[in-house]
Amino acid sequence: MRVLVVEDHATLAARIGEGLRDAGMAVDVVHDGGAALTRAAETGYDVVVLDRDLPVVHGDQVCRALAAVDGARILMLTAASGVDDRVDGLELGADDYLGKPFAFHELVARVRALARRAPSAPPVVRRGDLTVDRARHRASRAGRPLSLTRKEFGVLEVLVAADGAVVSAEELLEHVWDAHVDPFSNIVSVTLTRLRRKLGAPPLIETVVGKGYRM
Repeated sequence: MRVLVVEDHATLAARIGEGLRDAGMAVDVVHDGGAALTRAAETGYDVVVLDRDLPVVHGDQVCRALAAVDGARILMLTAASGVDDRVDGLELGADDYLGKPFAFHELVARVRALARRAPSAPPVVRRGDLTVDRARHRASRAGRPLSLTRKEFGVLEVLVAADGAVVSAEELLEHVWDAHVDPFSNIVSVTLTRLRRKLGAPPLIETVVGKGYRM
C-alpha cells in the first residue's frame, strides 16, 4: 500500500509517516498543498492522509483536485472536528474524516479500510492454494502460514491484485517502496527471490522477460 501524508507540522508528519511504515505501508511525506499536488501527479497513491489547514495550497483545494481524479482515497485530518466541519470535508470529496487529536491505531485502521474500498482489491484474495489476507496482513499456502517481511508481503499483494496481468519492476517500486528508494537498485529482484523461496513449489511467480512479473 502506498500512502501520501500531507501535514505541515513537521514533527507530527514524521510520526505519522513512521507509524504507517511500522504498519507495513510505503509512505511519502510532504508539508504543503503544492507539494502534495505535485507528488500525487507523479505517483499513484492508494490513500492520501491530508491535513486540512495547509500552506501554499489549502487542504480544501488539494482535496477537491484529488477527488476529481479517479485514484487515491482521501482521509482528511483537522483540529476542527465538529459536525459541520466533517460534512464540509466530505462534500469536498474526502472519503473519511478524522479529528485531531486522534488515536494512532484508529488512523491505521481507517487508512487500511480506505485502501480496501478499491473494487479490484478485496480484503481476502485466493489464487489456487495461496490465500492473501490484506486486512490482517497475513498470507498462507496450502494452509501453511508464510512468514513474510513487509516488503515481501507488499510485492505479493500487488501481484495477486493484478489478477494475472504483468506488473513491471517500476510499478512494484512505486507501490511497495517510498520515494527514498534508489530506482536503479536491484531491491525488487532481491525481494522477489526471497518471496519465491518462501512461497515454495510449484513456483507461483513468473518472470516475463523485459516486462516484469505475473502470478
